[in-house]
Amino acid sequence: MSTNLTLLTDFYELTMMQGYFKNNTNPTVVFDMFYRVNPNDGGYAICCGLEQLIDYIKELHFSYEDIEYLRDLKIFDEDFLNYLAGFHFSGDIYAIPEGSIVFPMEPLVKVVAPIMEAQLVETAILCIMNHQSLIATKAARVCHAARGDGVMEFGLRRAQGPDAATLGARAAVIAGCIGTSNVLCAKKFNLPALGTHAHSWIMSFPDELTAFRKYAELYPNNTTLLVDTYDTLRSGIPNAIKVFTELREAGHMPSMYGIRLDSGDLSYLSKKARIMLDDAGFSDAVICASSDLDEYLIDSLKTQGAAINSWGVGTNLITSKDHPAFGGVYKLAAIKDGDTFIPRIKLSENQWKITNPGNKTVYRIYHKDSGKIHADLICLADEVFDENEPLLLFDPINTWKKLLLEPGTYTIREMLVPIFQNGTCVYDSPDVMDIRDYCKKEQATLWEETKRFVNPHNVYVDLSEKLWKIKNELLASYSSSAAVNTGKK
Repeated sequence: MSTNLTLLTDFYELTMMQGYFKNNTNPTVVFDMFYRVNPNDGGYAICCGLEQLIDYIKELHFSYEDIEYLRDLKIFDEDFLNYLAGFHFSGDIYAIPEGSIVFPMEPLVKVVAPIMEAQLVETAILCIMNHQSLIATKAARVCHAARGDGVMEFGLRRAQGPDAATLGARAAVIAGCIGTSNVLCAKKFNLPALGTHAHSWIMSFPDELTAFRKYAELYPNNTTLLVDTYDTLRSGIPNAIKVFTELREAGHMPSMYGIRLDSGDLSYLSKKARIMLDDAGFSDAVICASSDLDEYLIDSLKTQGAAINSWGVGTNLITSKDHPAFGGVYKLAAIKDGDTFIPRIKLSENQWKITNPGNKTVYRIYHKDSGKIHADLICLADEVFDENEPLLLFDPINTWKKLLLEPGTYTIREMLVPIFQNGTCVYDSPDVMDIRDYCKKEQATLWEETKRFVNPHNVYVDLSEKLWKIKNELLASYSSSAAVNTGKK
């Protein structure tokens, strides 16, 4: 069920809206939502949250109670409140589809709308897209570290609230997790609900063996036993083997079975467990591990030859503990004058905070033979490129760095797609598991060097020559104005 999140906005969005209203100015503008630096010092990010953005826009309206609340603040005039009472979104929104690989500085979402409407939706768009893109990116890294093993999202009890837990789990599955322990998320998005049992199950019975037997009786088709409650090697694993042996002798072997390790030296214990299970004839038993895992620990365990082939990852995934914010921003890029968009630019002494002006789109250029990403190209929305023509790419800062792509050696794809046109949704969100399949294909377009955790290769995000010239002309004009105003030459 959708929720009206209209007041999920920063207060200054509303005060600016009233300012535009009072000054009788409401031009159509372009705002870009983008981010500047990849999370976790990585080489890429994954775009996520579009379905919830769509739900937000569809439900965007001020209720009677909202208007009464704003009236009681004694800040807003009645004529402006009357405008809000009839408010609806009438603009266009373009976005990169969920599950897509994305890179810094390129628009993930583009809003083309009257400035009062575009201003109001800023905060919620950032809140929705920043959170899920962050968790999806972290989950992709964790799943990459697992090297094909199944990764279960186990973060519900450690997330920053119910919404973060549920939508974070959604994002984690999109990025590659096989399912979630969060039953609400599983129900809401039709995802696999996964899990085993807690130590309290073992402790509630007179002894560990009885607890294992009772669990196996209840869940004969999926019997994963937690073996570290008392003593992993001398009690837990031997008792699990005893139960598996009883099931085999009774002709009731589960289709899925194994053990879970939640503490101790996971590499050492898993290797010992594998030997014990194999010697008992249970070479197909799964060894699952949990215990404060992240991509770095999983990668290390894999390097050590740990005999783990299933992973339950919680706190460090659902909170993206080492990089807890995505850092997306929402900046004005153009103002419409008649039929023309006039570019706008934000300046900064930090080159990464200087925005790219104009009404833009994003093209992805692939190596034709390998299908891997060459680069992304940010250009003006009306620019067209032909794969049968040579394409010159250059670094927008270090312009001497150039790459000439010969005709027929590359393919090109526009990343931004229409989501809303004139206030009407024109896009159908796929099911989460379908987005997951798409995301897997997207990750396959990355070079392995871009996926590595330490010092990854950065994919180039270039500007078209036309956009680069406009940006530098604006920079030059503002620099000249500043020099005149300060008396500098």
